[in-house]
Order: sequence, then C-alpha cells, then structure tokens
Amino acid sequence: MAAEPVLRIHTDPAQIDAAAWDALLARQAEPTPFMRHAYLDALHASGSATADTGWAPAFATLWRGEALQAACPLYVKSHSYGEYVFDWAWANAYEEHGLAYYPKAVCAVPFTPVPGARLLAVDAEHRVLLVDGLVQWCRQMELSSLHLLFGDDEDIAACQAAGLMLRNTVQFHWNNVAPTLPASLGSLPPEGALAALGRPGGGGGYAHFDAFLAALSHDKRKKIRQERRKVREAGVGFRWARGADIGEADWDFFYRCYARTYREHGNPPYLTRDFFRRQAAQMPEAWLLFIAEREGRRIAASLIALEEREGSPAVAYGRYWGALERVDCLHFEACYYQPIEWCIAHGVRRFEGGAQGEHKMARALMPVRTTSAHWLAHPAFAEAVERFLAREDAGIGHYMTHLEERNPFKG
Repeated sequence: MAAEPVLRIHTDPAQIDAAAWDALLARQAEPTPFMRHAYLDALHASGSATADTGWAPAFATLWRGEALQAACPLYVKSHSYGEYVFDWAWANAYEEHGLAYYPKAVCAVPFTPVPGARLLAVDAEHRVLLVDGLVQWCRQMELSSLHLLFGDDEDIAACQAAGLMLRNTVQFHWNNVAPTLPASLGSLPPEGALAALGRPGGGGGYAHFDAFLAALSHDKRKKIRQERRKVREAGVGFRWARGADIGEADWDFFYRCYARTYREHGNPPYLTRDFFRRQAAQMPEAWLLFIAEREGRRIAASLIALEEREGSPAVAYGRYWGALERVDCLHFEACYYQPIEWCIAHGVRRFEGGAQGEHKMARALMPVRTTSAHWLAHPAFAEAVERFLAREDAGIGHYMTHLEERNPFKG
C-alpha cells in the first residue's frame, strides 16, 4: 500500500534539496529559470525576499514516504507589493469590514510576473493534492487567503479541480514566427530591402530584423525605424554579454542603473546587489546583459533572462533596465529592439516583455492571457470576489478583442 501524502513546510528554501527541486522543475511543461532552486534561494539568502521585506518563506513539499512528489514556493505575506496581480481593493474591503486580509499566502516567484510552472509535481494527481494541502494549511494557520500567481495550464487545472477561483490578466509577448506571405509581395523600402522574409520553408523564425519589420504594417515599420534611428543619431551603440562573459564591473554598472530606476519612482529596489552577485556565481548562463554606450562611457543597461531547452536559449524574458542619461527612445531600443534582434539571431522562439504596457503592441509584442488562482477563507467575501472576477473577466475579453483589432502585422 502506498504511503499517505504528507505536506511539509520549510521556512528557508535551503532546507530543500536543490537537486530534487530542480529535478521536479525539469519535468514540468513550462519551466522557467525563476523557479530554479538557485534563483529562489538567492532571493532569500540575499535579503531580497524574507520576512523582513514582507515575504516570509513557507515553501511546501509533498512526500510519500521518502519520495518527493510535489513542491512549490510559498510565502506568508504582510502586504501585496511585488506581485503584479493587484488585490489591494480586496484588502481594503476586508479592512472596511473590520477583517484582516494580511497575513495571506502567495504561491509565486517574488517580484517576477512571468508565467510558468509554480506547482512542481510528478503528475496531475499530486499537483491537485498539493493544492488541497496548501488550502488546508492556510486554514490551520488562519490565513485570509491563498493566491497562485502566473501559473501554467497544468497549475490552473489543478487549482480549478481544488475549487479555486481564476483571474485573468494580459501581458505582451513577441513570437519568433515569420508569417508566410504571398510571393507577389513587393520589396522593402531602401533601408533593408531584403528578399528573404523568414527562414527557409516559410512560417519559421525570422531570418533577421529586417525580415521581422517586413511582416509589420507600413506605419509600425516606419515608427520602429524612426525610433532606432534617433538612438543611433544620438551616438549610442550597444554591446551584449552573456553568462560568465558579464564581468563584475558590468554587473556593478547594471545595478546602478537598476537601482536608479526604482529610486526615480520613489521606491527602494526590490533586489539587492548581493542577489545579482549570487546569480552571476550560481546560474550565469541564464542572463543576457545589454549595455548602451556613448562616447566611450556606459549610459544604460537592460538585463534579460533566458530559459534553455535542449542546450539552446528558447525563451527570453525582459526583466530590468535603467539609464544614467536620458536619450529619446533609448528605453525602446534597450528593452525591445536589441533583445528582439538578439532573439532572431540566436533562434529564440519567444520574448516575454513583462507585465502590462499595451504600448508594446506597436513593437509587435502581442497580447496573451495570463491566469492566477485564488482561495478566500471567508465565505461571503469569496462569493463577492467570485462575482467581481466574472465581471472583470468579461472586461478582459472585450479588452483582448480591442487589442486584436490593433494588430501591428500586415492584414
């Protein structure tokens, strides 16, 4: 007879065997570098995501005997910062009725609105058992709620089976898929008049950046060229480095830019310098850095994360950026055009531009739904939130339709 499943809670990710965690992650349909043990442990060990910053780790593992069957990052939170699925209105409603919304439980990667596997499991059965165990644990701890943020399809199916409510939001992703265009298509304008529109066979990845531009409508193509020209004419050039080729000085410069971006908005940076030092040491291959230079000095940087599949980068994630000097359109160049051009050159199939920002559509990042799941302990509030989510989802549907009508590609 198989042993009964047992849920264990860990107050430090270092308490969980890294190899066992990463082996579970490798079995998932949508792994990301942000769910690797080294990433999550660095968040804690660097002081970025700890009880002192409102992210008290309570990582969950599910066991049968001595066999690890499922696991997930779980935090007990005293606020809603750094989540990107906004529930401040729910917290305010609780407070208005004399109830405590915090502490709550969040299954997520701190400060990281990237869709992907959150519930690491050997199969669907144990994924559902893990969710059931999380809800039971939240009840025992008298937490107000449980929130799984930016899960993949398998996560969401498990949450539905466990009775959680679903919430959709919208992100913008670029896909390296060249459309198959009719042979009668005219040539490009002089700046980039190239015959090939994609890789051989049609419908594969773009052959180069100009081939990508060729797939866009005239107005969008013209706008991108104008934006890139402004950066060039300002005397700004770019270089990139990946993995171990990102030197300590480059990491230091990047962090200056990153921290400045937060401070310009009146906030301290979420991540410490030590966090990035640990990333450089423990998982350097997951990082790609673009540095903007003008007249021999560095002026801006953008940091991209990479997920490898079968030994090659397959997905790129726009994460952080900052600038020490202001240059018109520099943000677009550093955060979209340089990464997209790199993705095309290296056969990366998708670039995820991060949360929010429908301005990204003008740069051919297309809208996609992302889904989170929610459980509230209070029955009346759960019913009210369920009604709210139904109305919100109808609005998301209308919004997606509106966005699709603004498709930047040629009809």
